[in-house]
Amino acid sequence: MKDEANRRSRRVRRLGALAVLLPLTLGSGAQTSLRWPAPPAAGNAAIAPSTASIASNRYATATPPRRNAQPLAPGFDVRQFEAMAQQLVADQRVPGLAMAIVHNGRVLSARGYGITDTRSPEPVDGHTVFRLASLSKGFAGTMAGLLVNDGTLRWDSRLTDYVPSFRLSDPAAAQRITVADLLSHRVGLTHNTYDRDLEASVDYRTLTQKLAYAPLRCQPGTCYGYQNIAFSLIGDVVFAATGDFYSQEVQRRLFKPLGMNDASIGLDGIEASARWARPHVRGRGGWSSLRPKPTYYQVAPAAGVNASASDMAQWLLAQTGHRPDVIPAPLLATLHRPLVDTPSETRGSSWRRSRVSSAGYGLGWRSYEYAGHHMVFHGGAVQGYRGVIAMLPDRDFGIALMWNSESSVPTGLMPTIIDRAIGLASDPWLDIEFNDPTLFAETVPATALPPGGQATKATAAPE
Repeated sequence: MKDEANRRSRRVRRLGALAVLLPLTLGSGAQTSLRWPAPPAAGNAAIAPSTASIASNRYATATPPRRNAQPLAPGFDVRQFEAMAQQLVADQRVPGLAMAIVHNGRVLSARGYGITDTRSPEPVDGHTVFRLASLSKGFAGTMAGLLVNDGTLRWDSRLTDYVPSFRLSDPAAAQRITVADLLSHRVGLTHNTYDRDLEASVDYRTLTQKLAYAPLRCQPGTCYGYQNIAFSLIGDVVFAATGDFYSQEVQRRLFKPLGMNDASIGLDGIEASARWARPHVRGRGGWSSLRPKPTYYQVAPAAGVNASASDMAQWLLAQTGHRPDVIPAPLLATLHRPLVDTPSETRGSSWRRSRVSSAGYGLGWRSYEYAGHHMVFHGGAVQGYRGVIAMLPDRDFGIALMWNSESSVPTGLMPTIIDRAIGLASDPWLDIEFNDPTLFAETVPATALPPGGQATKATAAPE
């Protein structure tokens, strides 16, 4: 009876919210299952590849994560990477850092290093919360995917069915934008439209209205232009489709069932954490801590999530297919499948130029060909925080790194670990000299960890 009452109350609340705030949001196709139109007929040169046709081909060939994953390369030793992370903070390259590594459904490491705040230092541990910045986009894509899996949304559902006030400089173009276009940055706008205004504290609602005056680079679905403001309209879609705010749905559908107990969304969320890492910028006297800048928290789907190493270990397990009770494996294949090419990504940092032969963007996730291996990836940065997440489906392997400074140095730890995982002699992506990894000899071997388990504390670093 109590469950039925809760469901009835939830239904009333949902309908009431939609009736008052979004009376025209739900289109006739909103509740149907995923279905893509057939691709254009062969030889019809007059028809350009559309969002629907490209997605139809790529989604049709998507396959769930492999369960017969290749083993990690001989000599792969988590203790060595823990030593590298420890050396980064010992050398004061960054104040604090958190790292999670998973393989084959097991947590190999979920630890913290360094300090939370140079002014009032506390040790970073596995439950210290960091701001994820654009790593948040993977949560947005997954949240939308769960609604598609439920039949509440479709990938080709139109944005204006849920946000009828949305406008672009070309009214017809605005009517064509789909959920998949939002999540793969194929809205048609130039890169980072109005991000400078966002950084200047212009509010999110004003900026979404300003999109009506922004120049279009292409028609929706036909080119890539990385967005934060337009991307975050998926939060409005989630609200319209469910009657609950985006943050509540992510908490209910992802954080809670995955055991991401330290995770939150927003500035209030990180500041309410039991222990959290303050952002740092470089000054004359070294690292100086700040209060987190609130601007990008306005665009929660694009940049609003906060999480610890422990949380990210559970997120990696789910994204590598080991929590099908929460995220079905076929959905993961859909999320990680590239929908649009992003060739500029192959010309970025040194490891990209050397290792990445092709790059694309899926639904909240980047997709790389890394030295012949499919790699699912995303990076993130806001003032005083940076982070990266990467997964190798063929090895059933994942890594996440977060740190509380603007330094780019720890970024090199990711390709260093990936190279070792696949058996490549690593280039010097990380410009440090690290101490003997036997410093961490008392860490429990990875093979001793249960599925989803946590590494026990190594004596040489705080936990």
